[in-house]
Amino acid sequence: MVNEAYNQLKLWRNSHEKGEKLDSNDGGSASIRSGEGKLKTGALSLFESAVMGVAGVAPAYSIAATTAALYGAVAFGGPAALLYCGIAMFGIVWAFNYLGRVEANSGASYSWVRRALHPVLGYIAGWALVVSALIFMVAGSFPAGSVTLGLFSSSLANNVTAVTIFGSVFFALMVLAVIVGVTVTATVQVIMSTIELALLVLFAVLMLLHGHDAHTFSWHWLSPTVFGGSTGFFAGALLAAFYYWGWDVTANLNEETKGAKVTPGIGGIIGVLVVFALFEVFTIGTNMVLTSKQISNNAGDVLDILGQTVWHGFGGRLIVVAVVLSTVATLETTIIQVTRTLFAMGRDGTLPKVLGTVHPKYKTPAVATIVVAVISLGLFIGSNYIGSLSTIMTDAISAIGLQIAVYYALAGFAVVVLYRKQLFKSIGNFIFMGLWPLVGAVFMVAMFIKSIPGLNGTTLGVGLGALAIGFIPIAIYWAKGRDYFKMAPAHERFVSDEELALASAEA
Repeated sequence: MVNEAYNQLKLWRNSHEKGEKLDSNDGGSASIRSGEGKLKTGALSLFESAVMGVAGVAPAYSIAATTAALYGAVAFGGPAALLYCGIAMFGIVWAFNYLGRVEANSGASYSWVRRALHPVLGYIAGWALVVSALIFMVAGSFPAGSVTLGLFSSSLANNVTAVTIFGSVFFALMVLAVIVGVTVTATVQVIMSTIELALLVLFAVLMLLHGHDAHTFSWHWLSPTVFGGSTGFFAGALLAAFYYWGWDVTANLNEETKGAKVTPGIGGIIGVLVVFALFEVFTIGTNMVLTSKQISNNAGDVLDILGQTVWHGFGGRLIVVAVVLSTVATLETTIIQVTRTLFAMGRDGTLPKVLGTVHPKYKTPAVATIVVAVISLGLFIGSNYIGSLSTIMTDAISAIGLQIAVYYALAGFAVVVLYRKQLFKSIGNFIFMGLWPLVGAVFMVAMFIKSIPGLNGTTLGVGLGALAIGFIPIAIYWAKGRDYFKMAPAHERFVSDEELALASAEA
């Protein structure tokens, strides 16, 4: 894996030095080739892409919001769930890396899966991202309001109306930042993510030095036997998938990135490596430092109590700052993901074409962003008055996990099909284009199937029902004869030697 990563970095350096640009050979839609509705090109560097990958995963937010649910599902098996899901997730990371080499398209899996497998499957891949992102707007805006208000007043943090108002304002500011432009967003992300990671590393060290552990470290926490059976394993995997979700924002920004076919894939790889290390350290640390009661009583933000345990007083509150910054960061990147996907769909005419409109000055999908903002705010305000914070968070996270599994699995299968004629030309090709992505895809499918019996009706209704709604626009726009729904010609459903040679020449 290290050698492959080194080769990827060399390829990026060559593409960056030669100024690889998005052009008519990218296999994209006619609107990309003509420049109609074109996003701002070459706005992001490799460093900024990697930062976006980390910010999309939002390590501090994911740990704070999901640790209690993960502990409730697998107890001390959290580190193992993140380890094995992480190994499978890297297969999907490699899939996105290689799929991006043949086409730079802001729709990412929406476009790639169509070419490799089938237009309907491609659309479902894109739709799964859209609905998971919209649901996340609710799950993400909750802590944005409650955690920030909690810095000033615990009573305000528990006031539904106050959290709703503040969270809504918070979200509106994120929407405005995304509309203004990806360059501004990237600069803000670099600043926020740097502070967030510095604080997480600081508290990771404090956990290791903490001398009053609630539990002694055990290697059993990393063992497959810690789950007590396949049901527990896949329940943990579903939640672990939510931890990692978001790194693929780098793929949705490919049209706006320097070296559009190479840089986003490398950015995703770097991002997942960073958050993988952080997740393992903090999950093990949580097992050691906190009691079961402390975790369950602080379901909305485990990092708050963790910070106070290892650094009591004002210092311990600093980790809450990391959670706030992480929440802001991931809300921004999630808005970017869903708006770029809707933009691609609008551009292809598989949703209303107005969604494919770009702002004349900022070159961002302004209409798609406003539509997402209106829908998300409506869902957020309504859900604040339905059930407890803990219940909403757990149901939302599990529903998103199902949807993530769908489009990640489709991407994993797509790269194997698309690169099938290249797989046996080298060991590296076989592992990184074929075997590892296939393992990741099969893992996602198994996780999806095995998790369903253990989920409640609300989670299944939201998770599967939202996916099923996607067949309505499929039927409408297929009937209208949109080109997207025409099966790709046979010669386009695999990567040829000539296409690879062209990609190499561009690099």
